[in-house]
Amino acid sequence: MNWLALSDDELLAQCTFERFRVSGPGGQHRNKTDSAVRLTHEPTGVVGFASERRSQHQNRATALSRLRRSIALEVRGEVQLDMYHPPLELQRVLPRSVQTEAPRKGRVGPKHREFWTGVGPLLDLFEAVRGSTADCASRLGCSSNQLTKLFASEPHLWAAANAIRERHGIKPLRQSRSR
Repeated sequence: MNWLALSDDELLAQCTFERFRVSGPGGQHRNKTDSAVRLTHEPTGVVGFASERRSQHQNRATALSRLRRSIALEVRGEVQLDMYHPPLELQRVLPRSVQTEAPRKGRVGPKHREFWTGVGPLLDLFEAVRGSTADCASRLGCSSNQLTKLFASEPHLWAAANAIRERHGIKPLRQSRSR
């Protein structure tokens, strides 16, 4: 199932919601209420947590965002490589020059709330090609350099891509020095 395609309400309905107090810095109002939030996605066991705000509602929104990121990074789906065509969610995170079906202004970057919806299928494909940047890039219609830049656009994505390469006995990706 594509958990990342679910609406916020649908995803929340599949989660165990916990609220509690946390210790640490934050001033005189920090521990007055149970504002920290932990969401545990029951089908996958993935957790999203937030405690940095005084508002439980803001922490719940942050925890949900982190839950989506964790699902994208940790939960792998099966990919059929013969006749592979990238889904629209994945095309939206690719560079504009290689998008085929995504609207021209439809590209989403790391700060966009739908970024992780595209990252999940990207990592599924990367796992299916056993961490080969060249093979993954050719199936997406982009260059290996463009794909590496996409991985480098977000630190958690970079770490997940290198974890996949390590699992398959491939050296980690190197950051370009031009940054």
